[in-house]
Amino acid sequence: MAAVLDTVRAFFAPAAFVIDSETPADVVAREALLDRAMGADRRNKSSERIRHGRVPADGLALVARDRKGHVIGTVRLWNIEAGISRDGNAVDGLLLGPLAVDGGQAGKGIGSALMRAALVEAKKRGHGAVLLVGDAAYYERFGFFAEKAQHLVMPGPFARARFLALELKAGWLEGVAGMVVASGRKLTQLPQRKAA
Repeated sequence: MAAVLDTVRAFFAPAAFVIDSETPADVVAREALLDRAMGADRRNKSSERIRHGRVPADGLALVARDRKGHVIGTVRLWNIEAGISRDGNAVDGLLLGPLAVDGGQAGKGIGSALMRAALVEAKKRGHGAVLLVGDAAYYERFGFFAEKAQHLVMPGPFARARFLALELKAGWLEGVAGMVVASGRKLTQLPQRKAA
């Protein structure tokens, strides 16, 4: 009986977190979360070379917020060219990452909810494939596999077994080969004020 009551309470209780679009006000909290979750060397990864100086793909920067509105999870997707097709044409895709959840919130399904929301939104926006570098055991549940990215390479060092892809449109990555490069919008910098 206690288990049934717990299930009923959980059903009617307010959600412990919500998935929301990232806003400019989230930047400081997101960066602090990523530093805690991924460490100081997170900016040295090959994926960061692609993200550096770019803006996430439209509508594909998401956060998880707790009941008080604090950022407790984040995921972003970035426009890329995922090599070239057999015809020699660049193949559009997305690079997912980083995905991170506050350590105190681990095990609550926040990462999975962020992943599912990001993939649904990417598909809704007409994207054909998503690539990432991550733990295959975790990401296979979402449909990511190394075989789909086997003829693609990242700039700089990367672990081949951790380089995974998911086709949002069947056959999108068939026959694709080459280097993954950034293709998204660049960050614009505000003009620097000169000292008087």
